[in-house]
Amino acid sequence: MAVLARVADKAGLVGSIVSAAACVNCFPALASLGAAIGLGVLSPFEGVFIRIVLPLFAGIALLANALGWINHRQWWRTVLGVLGPIVVLTAVFLMRWSGHRTGWLLYPGLVLMVVVSIRDLISPAPKVCATRESNHG
Repeated sequence: MAVLARVADKAGLVGSIVSAAACVNCFPALASLGAAIGLGVLSPFEGVFIRIVLPLFAGIALLANALGWINHRQWWRTVLGVLGPIVVLTAVFLMRWSGHRTGWLLYPGLVLMVVVSIRDLISPAPKVCATRESNHG
């Protein structure tokens, strides 16, 4: 389950960044990244990316980090892990409801997701034993 959570977390991160980079009109700072890696061809599908794909991948990352609590029981890792996807989801839904650009909220959320993901790659969390008896038996 721990491997699945790590893979889901990384997939959520990459999917969120690619989805945001494909939305040229919504997030212009990521537009240059999207154009550089060839995502300009996806601009006709920008609405689908912002309404469905970006929230889906941010939700996957949120779920993966929340499930990480089961394996690690480290509240600070869990808080940092879920904060980035929550900020990204807040930016997406705030933009959908208000119609205003929310890059000022999305970019810090994506940066936090990247920083936490890199930290987890460099220093993975140790697994915490479920019961004391398992240590003695």
